[in-house]
Amino acid sequence: MIVVDNVSKSFGGHKLFEEVTCSFGPGKRFGLTGPNGAGKSTFMKILNGDLDPDSGRVLKPKRLGILRQDHTLYDHMRVIDVVICGNGRLWEAMQRKEVLLAKPELSDEDGMELGELECVVAEEDGYSAESDAAVLLEGLGIPQESAFGPLSELKGGFKVRVLLAQALFGRPQALLLDEPTNHLDLESIEWLEEFLHGFDGVLVVISHDRHFLNSVCTHISDIDYETIIQYTGNYDDMVRAKAQVRGQVASSNAKKMEKIKQLQDFISRFAAGTRSSQAASRKKELERLRPDEIKRSNIARPFIKFEFDKPGGRDVLEIHKLACGYDGQALFKGLHLSVSRGEKVAIIGKNGVGKTTLIETLMGKLPSIAGNIKWGHEVDVGYFPQEHDGLIPPGHKIFDWMFEQKPDAGKEGVRSVLGRMLFSGEDGDKPTTTLSGGERVRAILARLMLLRHNTLMLDEPTNHMDLEAISALRDGIQTFPGTCIFVTHDRDLIETVANKIISVEEGRVDVFPGGWTEYRKAKQKT
Repeated sequence: MIVVDNVSKSFGGHKLFEEVTCSFGPGKRFGLTGPNGAGKSTFMKILNGDLDPDSGRVLKPKRLGILRQDHTLYDHMRVIDVVICGNGRLWEAMQRKEVLLAKPELSDEDGMELGELECVVAEEDGYSAESDAAVLLEGLGIPQESAFGPLSELKGGFKVRVLLAQALFGRPQALLLDEPTNHLDLESIEWLEEFLHGFDGVLVVISHDRHFLNSVCTHISDIDYETIIQYTGNYDDMVRAKAQVRGQVASSNAKKMEKIKQLQDFISRFAAGTRSSQAASRKKELERLRPDEIKRSNIARPFIKFEFDKPGGRDVLEIHKLACGYDGQALFKGLHLSVSRGEKVAIIGKNGVGKTTLIETLMGKLPSIAGNIKWGHEVDVGYFPQEHDGLIPPGHKIFDWMFEQKPDAGKEGVRSVLGRMLFSGEDGDKPTTTLSGGERVRAILARLMLLRHNTLMLDEPTNHMDLEAISALRDGIQTFPGTCIFVTHDRDLIETVANKIISVEEGRVDVFPGGWTEYRKAKQKT
């Protein structure tokens, strides 16, 4: 059980949540939700003890499993040891044993301590620790040959998986997972879901993967109205229930604002004269209803709508016997693909198998090793690269950068697109160097909306986006009359949008007509 008692937290005068009291019970799996900047990671740090609240307290079990984001702390260690040290009591006992056994002679005190340490190791299942850790690593797709090498030799995505295994190791009574599906492929996410279904402790998880939250969560704790509101059910259940809550709060706020107006009118009319005492009473009542104390929802959903000026030809893309890779070494070969106008094509596969390589080859960023690529008549491709740090130059305001992309759209046209992507008013004048990851993604999508391409090529567009923005992107791709080819690990996006799937596996690539359901059925037959 994790108990949060009267917790408040603010940053720089901005109130994230105030006097929050709630509990997270064993056997329940809580999704912690809210838009970017709502305070999800801050609240998680308060739960795990990395950050103190401004007021209040948190009661939690002794054995916590925490997903750490800083892998540099463990780069010098063997992968298997990084996992085992997730059980702090066991790891400390094992390390102390090594120190004692390295001594040329043991004193009586050393012998007694060694015996006590052996008991700790036995209690914590230390004799099966390496095999247990290896099972976790295997489930998360870490190659067996990497388990006994240093963490520094793994790529970033695999390091995240090792830290996830660390959090899961050692029978934690509570798991605190901040974005556990980041850098995980679909197969690893499904493994994680299955593991968490069998976890009988407390789970609190932050994720921008709607499908993951729907699959795993029994409850949702949503940060909004400067507090945390808990809902029974998964994410979709919460969305439906929250709409009712939002309506009730909006109605209450409207009544409060109407009451404020009535009081202000009375005070202005009767502040002096025979009814001044009544006006003074109204002033006291008005103080209790100050407008700045009306708590408002922090929901901010962009409106994404892709349009084009010219539709282009019916045949958008033809690929014949395509091989992709680097330095003459093919990651896969033999891709045959036809894409027609209006199709939505999802590219899926594990990390490192060549999805981005395929996208970059189609965009002409990389040369093909073999085969032919033919784009159709008047096809105009808008590109969202996975690595987009250099796409928005420093030294600009967002509006100025956007206006440079298409001056003939006019200032009002540019501001209209920026406003739909939550850069209205002063936010449109933000310096590009201050943009958060989520803001950067929204700015690049705004650019694609402004330029009105008839074909979109999107490589992991949902990275850094909150759930509201991902839902808006899903709607934008669904309603786009043009063609979209996209790389994603987001199953909700694949399920709701894709009508053709390219599956990239190690050394091979296959094309499946239909969406996610048809793809899964076809895979089960092979």
